[in-house]
Amino acid sequence: MNAPLVGVLALQGAFVAHQQRLADLSVPTRQVRTPADLDGIDALVMPGGESTTMSKLLTSSGLFDELKARMSDGLAVFGTCAGMILLATDVLDGRPDQRNFGMIDLAVRRNGYGRQVESFEADLEISGLGPDAPPFHGVFIRAPMVESAGEAVEVLATHEGVPVLARQGRITVASFHPELTADHRLHAQFVADL
Repeated sequence: MNAPLVGVLALQGAFVAHQQRLADLSVPTRQVRTPADLDGIDALVMPGGESTTMSKLLTSSGLFDELKARMSDGLAVFGTCAGMILLATDVLDGRPDQRNFGMIDLAVRRNGYGRQVESFEADLEISGLGPDAPPFHGVFIRAPMVESAGEAVEVLATHEGVPVLARQGRITVASFHPELTADHRLHAQFVADL
């Protein structure tokens, strides 16, 4: 069986680092900038970046409505940092013109852990990586904070009691940046579930 083709949203943010983690796994990727780039992809990664800018670019590129339709039809998506914000049902402090997909039942606060100078790193115990798996080193940069999660949301990791990695159906989100470490286990887990 061929490896799945994973699209990586390439409008803004750390999309090249996500492509590198997937390349480490020999998973082919395609940068997604227009609706035509979605043709033939089996999944999508939505990287970190600036969520309001990404929201505007998703709309101006014509991608927003097409992506929303494909997610509603079951497209698997892995959203990190800004990707988490864009996929959440409720953005508590978003701009009035900011659009989000509402694909995972989370209420999130942008920059909930603080500004750039308050960024931090933490070792995380990740559910599903195995009982003896070493912790995953999470890099939190102006990270969103989950304020509430719906009953259908499976929390896969927490930091100080707050969900930082979660899944609902075929949507997985992280408030940290797994692409900024050499550890490709979360990308491998996402691809394995396709």
